[in-house]
Amino acid sequence: MTTAELSGITLDDILPHRGNMVLIDDILEVDATHALTSSVISASYPLLDENGVQPLLMVELAAQTAGVCNGLDRIRSKGIDSNQMGWLVGVKRANFYIEYIPLGSTVFTRAENSHNYENLREVSCVVHLGKRLVGEMTLQLFQV
Repeated sequence: MTTAELSGITLDDILPHRGNMVLIDDILEVDATHALTSSVISASYPLLDENGVQPLLMVELAAQTAGVCNGLDRIRSKGIDSNQMGWLVGVKRANFYIEYIPLGSTVFTRAENSHNYENLREVSCVVHLGKRLVGEMTLQLFQV
């Protein structure tokens, strides 16, 4: 992670994901309402076949990126040792503009809380491959 604001805080502190299910490689921007991440599509990714990664994976990239800003908000308000349970994610809307994401490519995912009601968030997300928009999603997150 490169954002100075995260000094001493790791992805393990923010997200409940471990091992191959951590799809974020770098946090480029983060505050209490949005995050921008980058991910290099690797052979360990789920939904990979001979053509690349299926675009449905962008939902997980968006959810993890949303988890970065909301997880950091949890740490700030409740402390680093607070309950790290993940969020239940519903897909309200998803549009994919690519058939496959090529292996080895870098995607940039931006997630921004558009509505915040206690333990419920509605998050607007976009995914870019370089400068090309390849996905747009609206997610609904709920934390028990």
